[in-house]
Amino acid sequence: MSAQTARETMPFQTEVKQLLKLMIHSLYSNKEIFLRELVSNASDAADKLRFEALTDGALYEGDSNLRIRVTFDKDKRTITISDNGIGMSRNEVIENIGTIAKSGTQQFLASLTGDQKKDSKLIGQFGVGFYSAFIVADKITLITRRAGVGAEHGVRWESAGEGEFTLETVEKTNRGTDVVLHLREGEDDFLDGFRLRHIIRKYSDHISIPVLMPQEGEKAEGDETVNRASALWARSKKDIKDEEYNEFYKHIGHDWEDPLLHVHNQVEGNYAYTTLFYVPKHAPFDLWDRERRHGVKLYVRRVFIMDDAEQLLPSYLRFVKGVVDSDDLPLNVSREILQHNKVIDAIRGASVKRILGALEDLAKNDAEKYQVFWDQFGKVMKEGPGEDAANREQIAKLLRFASTHTDDATQTVSLADYVSRMKEGQDKIYYVTAETFTAAKNSPHLEIFRKKGVEVLLLSDRVDEWLSSHLTEFDGKSLQAVTKGELNLGGLEDEKEKAEQQKAAESSKDFLVRIKEALGDDKVQDVRATHRLTTSPACLVVNDYDMSTHLQRLLKEVGQSAPGTKPILEVNPTHPLVTRFREEQDSERFKDWAQLLFEQALLSEGGHLEDPASFVGRLNKLLVELSR
Repeated sequence: MSAQTARETMPFQTEVKQLLKLMIHSLYSNKEIFLRELVSNASDAADKLRFEALTDGALYEGDSNLRIRVTFDKDKRTITISDNGIGMSRNEVIENIGTIAKSGTQQFLASLTGDQKKDSKLIGQFGVGFYSAFIVADKITLITRRAGVGAEHGVRWESAGEGEFTLETVEKTNRGTDVVLHLREGEDDFLDGFRLRHIIRKYSDHISIPVLMPQEGEKAEGDETVNRASALWARSKKDIKDEEYNEFYKHIGHDWEDPLLHVHNQVEGNYAYTTLFYVPKHAPFDLWDRERRHGVKLYVRRVFIMDDAEQLLPSYLRFVKGVVDSDDLPLNVSREILQHNKVIDAIRGASVKRILGALEDLAKNDAEKYQVFWDQFGKVMKEGPGEDAANREQIAKLLRFASTHTDDATQTVSLADYVSRMKEGQDKIYYVTAETFTAAKNSPHLEIFRKKGVEVLLLSDRVDEWLSSHLTEFDGKSLQAVTKGELNLGGLEDEKEKAEQQKAAESSKDFLVRIKEALGDDKVQDVRATHRLTTSPACLVVNDYDMSTHLQRLLKEVGQSAPGTKPILEVNPTHPLVTRFREEQDSERFKDWAQLLFEQALLSEGGHLEDPASFVGRLNKLLVELSR
């Protein structure tokens, strides 16, 4: 029976159709990148074979000399990229090429802007390099056979990039994959040996397996190795040019742009290992996807082991791309072994410190470049103090915030900056959390601080509540939420101010009791006079160790239960509205005034009313009475 079967036509996944449309309409401004992507895929296939062969040497099928071969045919107008790597089964071809088996696809497509330059960066982050071949090809034929599966049966995949592809079983005696590009009209520039060699050396010199091309010339015989074919990270740092570092990053990071910085270390001692880490210039669109894979590849003695080793770096550094190559781990290391391994623990600990140290140097020596980093990855870095207690102090130095010092939403203020500007007598770092920067900036809780010229950090990222619960001090100064506890400004207030506050609280005692009775125990746990307000009539606070009302709202929004902590209503006894309200003798109207004061305070900090219609009715009724 022949291995060849009837051709089957199948549709692309909807998302692939959309991506193909972008590719075919020349999304990339640099067309030659297609060769880099296909060589990179072939290199990955070789790495995967080498790894699987650790436990099943028969997969080599008697040929352990891994290689990639690039050829072209001017008459047929084709370019072929062949490898003898792991290859693909029929199901793997459908999964890897007919669909995009990656979460966040819709989010990616929604992120496209129509601007070719911006969208090319997104495409690169998404890692859909195979489809870039359609920039130069109007048809692609892929013939592949998975190592160790079937003696001669392979799979032919073919598509013109118009919404469907064909599959058929064919005879293929050698393992691996051949990708044949049938060039579009006008792309004959790529049918040139010198041009192809230049592209391979430019983009793929760092590939650790040889990329071969037939020798050219009258007496030329056999193939020549075009690239350097050595692991870049294993070479001495002084022998590596910045351009080589950048191209290697683009290979492992599937990015079109140079990285923001790189950190290369070769360690010898109790453990011998090499690390090469990169920080990208732009956050990937799926940075917040809980299922996204980390970007660090693990090698053991130059042998690829796995490409999503999350044990190598903590989650808050998940944006880092790179390579770890250990001389001390066993070649058959598994994910389970990685979770409890002294070598991995040592590499992880040292790697984190080196990356944080490099970011510290960047912040110190190039504030503008560091701001680019912070704008892209700041929210992720704010997870650090809660995840990594051992490096909490170092992470804290890297954090940036908005503050009342500039009233600008851009997060540029470090905790060290804040401490350097603290007032005489100030012993705390003050901050406020809110749903938006505008809400934080205009919070009534800031009134006394603005009056006294005391800086307050304005925290409006969702992660800030998590951050503030774990970062409680910096440089010996405690961090204090201005919405929690009784306000004690310590040395920032003189004795005269304290006496006036005490006098106002004493004279308002009966009035405050009336308000609490009017609101009832279901609304507030207490009502007290405040000195944190200068222009607002009231605000809501919680006790020092209670969950903030902002965090309670965030938990409810994501469907999680939050403790029913009742707030404290603080009233400004000197506010004109409060003094008018204080004179009210009618019990029903007094109750309306009390409700209005509470609801106004709730709204001013971004809260939501349980019964907006009743609030509007109450407000209208009181306005009518006041206008008479």
